[in-house]
Amino acid sequence: MGPRKPAVCQAIPCDAASDLYDPNDPAAVNAFWQTASIKRGRPAAAVKRPTLNMRVDADVLEAFKATGPGWQTRINAVLVKAVRKGL
Repeated sequence: MGPRKPAVCQAIPCDAASDLYDPNDPAAVNAFWQTASIKRGRPAAAVKRPTLNMRVDADVLEAFKATGPGWQTRINAVLVKAVRKGL
């Protein structure tokens, strides 16, 4: 193997009318990120759901957890369905 050649940087296409800044201008990139606000996590729900601690059978919990991320939401959906049916 021979020596590595330096990467050639190509300009990133941008539209001055619709883009927030020119990604090819380091000063513009820096200015944008200096004023950017980054929000993490989920957006606030319109109706806050209360936190609940409850005991369930271990096999029930494992079955829901085995379905992957979102298992708590799926438990809630099952409970909502039961309540709407009249338990």
